[in-house]
Amino acid sequence: MIFYPAIDLKDGECVRLIRGDMEAATVFNNDPGAQAKSFEAVGCKWLHLVDLNGAFAGEPVNGDIIEQIADLMAEVPIQVGGGIRTLATIQRYSDAGARYIIIGTKAVSDLGFVNEACRAFPGKISVGLDARDGRLATEGWSKVSDLMAVEYVEKLIDLGVCEIIYTDIARDGMMGGVNIEATLSMASATNIPVIASGGISNLDDIRRLIEVSSQGITGAITGRAIYENTLDFRQAQALCDEWVD
Repeated sequence: MIFYPAIDLKDGECVRLIRGDMEAATVFNNDPGAQAKSFEAVGCKWLHLVDLNGAFAGEPVNGDIIEQIADLMAEVPIQVGGGIRTLATIQRYSDAGARYIIIGTKAVSDLGFVNEACRAFPGKISVGLDARDGRLATEGWSKVSDLMAVEYVEKLIDLGVCEIIYTDIARDGMMGGVNIEATLSMASATNIPVIASGGISNLDDIRRLIEVSSQGITGAITGRAIYENTLDFRQAQALCDEWVD
């Protein structure tokens, strides 16, 4: 199980949202680089970065900051999402050192682009599937489609996607616990590893994910729980490391 601390970027600051609402942002650090280094200091082995402004704009907005963090965290692999809708943007983040680049909105609207990206950047493409009541949401979660997430994930099989990041929007930022059932449904519908996101609030959530990890759930992303100290970073990392061992 891989433990991913999250840094969500809005207007150059490290924030967390509630259910994707940009008007309900809580600023936890106005220096994202310092936040990233603080995660490194307590032993993070991966880092999850999202350009929230970029997700709405459809292109990088906090790209310079992401590049700076990638440079600062040269020894820590990162995954990057938000506003990634062209091969040029993927190239930019790949050149910056990102291990995985996450396609979200564009993956839902243009399956051919996912195929093209996987061919151009083999071993580097992740897909972020965010769902509200099981239906896929796009444009920074501001639009909900008629596509069911579980049905759509089947279309990604054999395209070369490295991982699926599944977020239950209703749980995101609410500290109410991870949606194990929906995440398992995603994992059972594909042979692509699934990373759980949304609602993780304490060590019990991490334990619950580990218990079902053999069914295709390989990671856990969390942010607010770390910032608000309901989830001890070192303990969560140790728990995930113990499972790997």
